[in-house]
Amino acid sequence: MRAAAFLYPWDVDGDPAAPGLLAELGAAQVTLAAAYHSTRALSPRHPAHRIVTAEHAAVLYLPDPDRWAGRALRPYPAGDWASGDSFGRAAEALAGTGLDVHSWVVLAHNYRLGAEHPETSVVNAYGDRYPWAPCIARPDVRALLVDLAAEAAVRPGAAGTELESCGWYGLAHLHAHDKTSGVPLGDREQYLMSLCFCPSCREGYGNGGADPDELAASVRRALAPVWAGSGPALGLGDLEAPVLAWRAGTARSFQEAAVAAVRAAAPPGFRVLLHADPDPYRCGADAGTDPAHVLALADGVVARLPKVAAFAAHAGPGTVVAANLSVVSGMGGAPDHLAHDAERARDEGATELRLYHAGLASDTDLAAVRAALRKLGQGMSCRSARHDRQDTP
Repeated sequence: MRAAAFLYPWDVDGDPAAPGLLAELGAAQVTLAAAYHSTRALSPRHPAHRIVTAEHAAVLYLPDPDRWAGRALRPYPAGDWASGDSFGRAAEALAGTGLDVHSWVVLAHNYRLGAEHPETSVVNAYGDRYPWAPCIARPDVRALLVDLAAEAAVRPGAAGTELESCGWYGLAHLHAHDKTSGVPLGDREQYLMSLCFCPSCREGYGNGGADPDELAASVRRALAPVWAGSGPALGLGDLEAPVLAWRAGTARSFQEAAVAAVRAAAPPGFRVLLHADPDPYRCGADAGTDPAHVLALADGVVARLPKVAAFAAHAGPGTVVAANLSVVSGMGGAPDHLAHDAERARDEGATELRLYHAGLASDTDLAAVRAALRKLGQGMSCRSARHDRQDTP
């Protein structure tokens, strides 16, 4: 089973030992960030740093000035945490070891964009803006993100791409000192708090037969028991279906435009995957999608292990269904259980693995990953040999 490890350019750029270490891991591919949101990241082996503070969402290469000339909304170059073409330098170093490099592009997640252009953000039913969440229904936001998808995905040295946050983003967000867990919010409550009421979405609801003012009031009524601690969120009644139809249709058209833009810019054979969730209500990095639609559109998906089976049920020959497994023990991952989890993923229909995240993992975690990938490789060889013997007359 083909495995790929996620990585930031700053994990490799400036560290001569990093490419060899990653090549010895046993993965065939590195999924390397080309456009990424703000973060504070540990880099435990780099000779020049241990903590990298990416102050804002940025592209980790030099954006094309002609593409963005005269546009109010444009990608932000990185600061000293990934200056110049950090992606290109890292990709070149990794390619020298024989590893395939695919780009990793985060789209609808950009706090600086919302801070500098508040009108671009998702607005909830209470009127609160989410500056980290660009509203994909806005034409200017879509134009920015679609062009960003094409530019950031098709970097020199990349043989494919994985598009993250290619859909609706909402309330869920790890930002600064997050203080939003005082009232527990389940999936239903997260969805209601993520419904957008910017002018573009209000118009969309209205065109679909849902009065936006009535909808906002219904959302607030539905959430009232949650704030009071008396029960879960209520339903939206007759407004439920048109709201979901508007949001699902908007996400589908955005995904179609982003994938089409990447394919138009990419050479033949360039592989396009989306980070996705089969639940249409889902917002965030793994955006809610219709499995049949997204697998007809892209070459495959990257999904969390519990969600793999829903996509595998719609996958045809050659379709990639990659199970995303955390291997950073300090972040809740289980590298010691990787072989077991990979077998489970295979049983659920996964064709590949994604390992989050080689740059953040300790040496001990990486040793466990090496051992697991070696075991998985031997297991596949044994199964193949048994299959060949069974087929021999």
